[in-house]
Amino acid sequence: MKNFQLKGNVRSLFAVGHLALGYMVGKAFSRILNRRVNISLIFVLSLLPDVDLLMPYVRHRGPTHSLVVMVIISVLFLRFYGRAVIPYLLAAAQHSLIGDYLTGGVQLFWPINRGWYGLKAYQVSSMMNITIELVSFFVSMALLLKTRDFYELLSSHLMNLSLIVPIAAICVPLLLGFPVKVPIELIIPHVIYLTIFAISILKDVKEVVTTKQQK
Repeated sequence: MKNFQLKGNVRSLFAVGHLALGYMVGKAFSRILNRRVNISLIFVLSLLPDVDLLMPYVRHRGPTHSLVVMVIISVLFLRFYGRAVIPYLLAAAQHSLIGDYLTGGVQLFWPINRGWYGLKAYQVSSMMNITIELVSFFVSMALLLKTRDFYELLSSHLMNLSLIVPIAAICVPLLLGFPVKVPIELIIPHVIYLTIFAISILKDVKEVVTTKQQK
């Protein structure tokens, strides 16, 4: 265990890495458990822990990244949905357990233990991290196409409107450089994810408008 000081010094995977790993983990466990998952929700949850960047007085990689908090919240849904919740829980948990654990530190067991855990194996801007994110992106895209989840994303479904969350997570660092500037090598993967999510939302909006006009 190490005492990491992360305030004002954000170390984390870029959106591409979290999205790709979240999708692959969630999809893998949906297959293992033989449960269908909503792909849009998997993508949203893979980034959700970083909501703390928008929360005043909440330390980054603190409470919202805690596995304890994630499990407690998941228990509420397990009662009604059973094992179907597990892929979603793991899609969110990988955010802390893989990317954030490797590139810095995270309060994995807050509030039971407020210590910071992590390897700090490499910097987020390092070529190692960029390579890992690129490989994860290409593997996730191949999986999206092979499983036809890509076409599910592009089909009309109200849950696809939740993709506004990853769209924001992609646009803010890409356009404003907050919390970290996206390296040039990862710009195209960010834009590809952004395009897919934007088309998905536009299709939903068009469906809603068309339905209202027909009534």
